[in-house]
Amino acid sequence: MKVDANRIVEGAMSIWKKSTEISRLNTISENTIIELLGIEYTKVGDNFIQGTMPVDNRTHQPHGLLHGGASVVLAETLGSVAANLAVADDKVCVGLEVNANHIRSIKKGIVTGTATAVHIGYSTQIWQIEICNERQQLVCTSRLTVAVIDKPKQ
Repeated sequence: MKVDANRIVEGAMSIWKKSTEISRLNTISENTIIELLGIEYTKVGDNFIQGTMPVDNRTHQPHGLLHGGASVVLAETLGSVAANLAVADDKVCVGLEVNANHIRSIKKGIVTGTATAVHIGYSTQIWQIEICNERQQLVCTSRLTVAVIDKPKQ
């Protein structure tokens, strides 16, 4: 897919402006909530990024089901990383809004989230994140909106 200022056009090149090497993405997540919850990046396509999260004691709510907040962490993680990979080095993306609809419960296993670009504009981006269980059934659908800002001076 090709990104044209405000819309995605079929049949073109990758949207990424930074390295999408999976090992690098997993390394920068060390010592964060991402590592704590066991989230791992697994695949990057021309306009999407994918990652997994275990459904276990780290991600359960008190009734032994996947906590909705853990799903939101996975969704926001994938969308935020994707957004930041799709901007130039002098820009960063910060969250404006995230929403999630929890469709199906799950007690154990692994969920896979896929963040796909909906809109990549000059000042905002929108990412759709679908989280599925191991049977490819939808567990949660989420949408993340980010602001594109100048990278803060260090």
